[in-house]
Amino acid sequence: MKEYTDDDLEHIRNIIRNNDAEDARAELATLHPADIAELYQNLDIDQAEYLFRLLDPDTAADVLMELDEDERQRLLEAMPADEIARQIDHLDTDDAVDLIQQLDEEQREEILSHIDDVEQAGDIVELLKYDEDTAGGLMGTEMIVVNENWSMPECIRQMRLQAEELDEIYYVYVVDDDHKLRGILPLKTMITDPSVSKIKRVMETDPVSVKANTPIDDVALDFEKYDLVAMPVIDSIGRLLGQITVDDVMDQVRESSERDYQLASGLSSDVDADDSLLAQVKARIPWLLIGVVSGIVATLILGGFESKLQAVTALALFIPIIGGTGGNVGVQASAIVVQSLANGTLDVKEFSKQLGREILIGLLNATIISGVIFLYNIIVMPDEMAVTLSVTVSLFIVVMFASILGTVVPLTLEKLHINPALATGPFIQISNDLLGLLIYVWIATFFLGVFGTQL
Repeated sequence: MKEYTDDDLEHIRNIIRNNDAEDARAELATLHPADIAELYQNLDIDQAEYLFRLLDPDTAADVLMELDEDERQRLLEAMPADEIARQIDHLDTDDAVDLIQQLDEEQREEILSHIDDVEQAGDIVELLKYDEDTAGGLMGTEMIVVNENWSMPECIRQMRLQAEELDEIYYVYVVDDDHKLRGILPLKTMITDPSVSKIKRVMETDPVSVKANTPIDDVALDFEKYDLVAMPVIDSIGRLLGQITVDDVMDQVRESSERDYQLASGLSSDVDADDSLLAQVKARIPWLLIGVVSGIVATLILGGFESKLQAVTALALFIPIIGGTGGNVGVQASAIVVQSLANGTLDVKEFSKQLGREILIGLLNATIISGVIFLYNIIVMPDEMAVTLSVTVSLFIVVMFASILGTVVPLTLEKLHINPALATGPFIQISNDLLGLLIYVWIATFFLGVFGTQL
């Protein structure tokens, strides 16, 4: 990607200020659409719109899709509906749907009314009916489709006609008279069997396909499992609706990963570094406030334990260990579950199996960790047996509890169709901190009573 220096940007701004359209076109002609999109992010909206109007229609459409959502929204708001419709004429249907989904209902209808290609407008309307997080919402309708009863010469003639409207050809899909998907015609077969009477005799049957209502995460797993570059999308009775290409899946996976990472980091919505201060504060403040409330709860818990802490100050030294270890164990357990759910190695139906496995892992971890702290206390404070046992037993229980919580929470969220990435962030950390502190207070109170410590 091209790096723009301050001198580069000032040169382009001068061209715009001078209204030098020829120089501007010459500059843009040397740039890839992705580089032009990068340039737009360094210009104000009037400058970006000026350059956009100088682009040829195909390049303008490509640039529009290269922009991130915020920049694209900014540019769309500055463009009239008929201009947006002209750009959509040069987009594949899946990209057109992505663009239109950013607009409100009134804008959608106005733009669709300006699209000259009635067939394309109809395809877009049909695709807008699908949830954007399903295969139907991601598919495009541009593809080559042939009938299983055609001869090879007829098939090639039809393919040439259809190919004129396509930028890329991934597969040739074979359907029957009811438009049900029957197979895929390998390009190699056209060379080795140029005169076959019916292509159903040489097609590859049972191609990997996906239903229109399949979640995007499952589609991505199929792409990875079968090493696909494209996948046909069918309806409930097997009719071919469209295809999903690998570049669309990769874009979706990247966006999903970004959302999960931000959710795990305690951000309540998708934000970037260049978003407004208000947008960033709104995304960050919810979990920060929850953290403050949890801190207040922690002080109330410790307040009720104040007399014991004053009598045995050594107990206070281990509060960070109890809270920190429980939080770390919970985050580790939940991260493994969330990752396994995402890559398909774990199914929510295996709830009991995964929980049993995590209990065994928790037992081993708890035994090792509590054993280490027990030996440390015996060596450092041999006369403080009440403290030693309080910390050792508490740490054992906290590690076990955190392991179980870190497994149960993401699996439960997945079962409820809530993003399980929530369980790897502040939620699990705060839960383990507070519960770990409660466990420590209860256990310490018990052992102090057993050993008759004077309070």
